[in-house]
Amino acid sequence: MSRHGRQRVSIQGLLLDLDGVLYSDDRLIEGAVASIDWLQSHAVPFRYITNTSTKTPQELQKRLRSLGLPATSENIFSAVQATEEWLRREGIKRIAPLVRASVEKMLAGDFEIDRLRPEAVVIGDIGEAWDYSLLQQAFQWLVDGARLVCVHRNRYSRVGDTLSLDIGAFVVALEYAAQAEAAVVGKPSAAFFHAACASFSLPPEQVAVVGDDIDADVGGGRAAGCLGILVETGKFRSDLVARSGIRPDFQIASIADLPELLSGASGR
Repeated sequence: MSRHGRQRVSIQGLLLDLDGVLYSDDRLIEGAVASIDWLQSHAVPFRYITNTSTKTPQELQKRLRSLGLPATSENIFSAVQATEEWLRREGIKRIAPLVRASVEKMLAGDFEIDRLRPEAVVIGDIGEAWDYSLLQQAFQWLVDGARLVCVHRNRYSRVGDTLSLDIGAFVVALEYAAQAEAAVVGKPSAAFFHAACASFSLPPEQVAVVGDDIDADVGGGRAAGCLGILVETGKFRSDLVARSGIRPDFQIASIADLPELLSGASGR
């Protein structure tokens, strides 16, 4: 366990990334359940946060429970939820969603799906469905005046033991071609972290983000005023951390070390 920067901090709440922190693929990371049990027994408020754009909040809740992790609708804060809220605030009614079927169905409950003249193109993870014709269609919508909205802007994700290209690459291509600036709703957007902190009425400086992504989790959280705790599981790679130039406030081997860290950091 290592610690960087601040000599003493007060951590009153936690934002816990999911994949790579609590589980990897369909396997719990050792110590995950025990750490969540510790948080609950010590009355430490937390939210599960995720950039995943492939699952609805209901699907996330079901998956967490199937893995043995306590999950309610109140303690899940996903980029898909944040995207819904962002579209409502902006007064957007007609969208062209490039997302998985279940997420499109959820969005269709509040927004009109319009593939002729959408007000916004909403981009999520659609895996290998990306091809030239789809990028061309998205480009045309943007040229015709639609806004570009991305659920997140991750550079890469993890598939098994391999790092895989994520939607950020396609977002950048569309920005360049259409001379448009994407609205980034999920991590590393400061608004995402601020909204998550507001959900349990804590200022960002009293909240720590626990993640395996040095850019989206730790970098995004720190830029929003939160503390950053980096775990050496999931997509963690020491060379990528060094290259990023971002220094976490704390670095731990895995989620199993979180109770010990919090006991020292917050005097619990």
